[in-house]
Amino acid sequence: MGSGTELRNARFLGGDDRFDLRVEGGRITAITPAGAVSRTGGETVDLDGRILTPGLWDEHVHFTQWTTQRSRFDLTGTAGVADVFERVRAVLRRGEHSAGSIVTGYGFRDGSWPAPPTLRALDEVTGPVPVVLISADLHCAWLNSAAAARLGAQPDPSGIVREGEWFALGPELAAASPPTTAMFRDSAEAAARRGVVGVVEFENTDNLGQWPERVAAGVDSLRVEASVWPHRLDGAIAGGLRTGAVIEPRGLVTMGRLKVVVDGSLNTRTALCWDPYPGREGHGAHACGMSSVPPGELRVLLEQAHRHGIAAAVHAIGDRANSEVIDIFEELGIAGTIEHAQLVRADDFSRFKRLGLVASVQPEHAMDDRDIADRHWSGRTDRAFAYGSLHAAGATLRFGSDAPVAPLDPWFAIAAATTRTRDDRAPWHPEQRVPLDLALAASMRGRTRPVAGDLADLTILDDDPGTATSERLRNMPVAGTLLGGRWTWRGL
Repeated sequence: MGSGTELRNARFLGGDDRFDLRVEGGRITAITPAGAVSRTGGETVDLDGRILTPGLWDEHVHFTQWTTQRSRFDLTGTAGVADVFERVRAVLRRGEHSAGSIVTGYGFRDGSWPAPPTLRALDEVTGPVPVVLISADLHCAWLNSAAAARLGAQPDPSGIVREGEWFALGPELAAASPPTTAMFRDSAEAAARRGVVGVVEFENTDNLGQWPERVAAGVDSLRVEASVWPHRLDGAIAGGLRTGAVIEPRGLVTMGRLKVVVDGSLNTRTALCWDPYPGREGHGAHACGMSSVPPGELRVLLEQAHRHGIAAAVHAIGDRANSEVIDIFEELGIAGTIEHAQLVRADDFSRFKRLGLVASVQPEHAMDDRDIADRHWSGRTDRAFAYGSLHAAGATLRFGSDAPVAPLDPWFAIAAATTRTRDDRAPWHPEQRVPLDLALAASMRGRTRPVAGDLADLTILDDDPGTATSERLRNMPVAGTLLGGRWTWRGL
């Protein structure tokens, strides 16, 4: 039969029958009952009843920031300003930062802090050392005066720089300490060890140029759909690129979607809502959040992209942002993806299916933000992170992490979506849970069983998700991952 790989005695999700799969030329060429066909040639691997599934995808990542996070000190779990200062002091005492570098932390969530951050207090702790503290949602950063001067920022008395102003500073901060190729390779291989075969890259950078270079340098454990932001749309069009076009020789990187961010986030209280945030009623135009890209501008961008064969992915978190984005998709008569869809007006759920809109959501965010949502979206959380309502209305769901906002690990999303809890807490709005088979499909591009003719992007599991506890689901043991028939992780 020639070269190739024979995966024998595999089980599929939801069944006990065993099958043999033949992989040749990067594709599944045959699926037969175990032992029914005798073949020779190539490698034979006995899966001994392990579960074989289509490879997992993370439908929303910021890969550079996920990779860079490893070199930033951790602010996760800080309950207030005092906790943050304790960690900052510890980092400065260790003196591990080089002269002239910007000391950077990541992961605070000030949306539930008892007292707000201030520039003056941070300056008192840090002195002349430039310090940047990035929020877990990536939509704001707390800068001291030294860092603000270094980056050319103008924070208000809180020291917080939000949304567009912060996004403009991000590339300069990244350039001060860029991740190495080895770091990118480690991140990609870590994802492969969790069964991941592909990611949708939404980093605000030159994804179309950088990812082919990374693949050529050996960062080749994943497929990458590379997005463009509005300021790079003209360049993609001039290059003749359309969504789905292959943009590097090995076929691992393809042109993705136009990414447009129309509002902010929950933690930063900039997600655009119909109702004001508690305590912000007197904040004028921003009492209900912020509009980063107004509807008229969004309409022009989506029309331009659609004319040139580039699909759209629109970030919308607040319920007003979601309503306005859905309105524009309906006016234009085009389908697309809404990223996050965290708070949705009741009348808008059914519009997802009717208009062919995909809800690209990140279920672990519901676990991270449940307390912040209870505080700032009080009385509305029955339709927050409402995956059950989206599913009941017939919407197509796709799961991601928004890494580094949540770990690049689809099993976290699958567990959060099906249990609505982690640790020992009671489920949060358990009516919004979704069935396991749907959660798996949302992480496997809609199909949970391999099919002959598919690319041989496969995940091998040591446990059956259908019988796993919530904790076991989060830590699902992955025995192997194949990308186009090539092992990117092999633990069996």
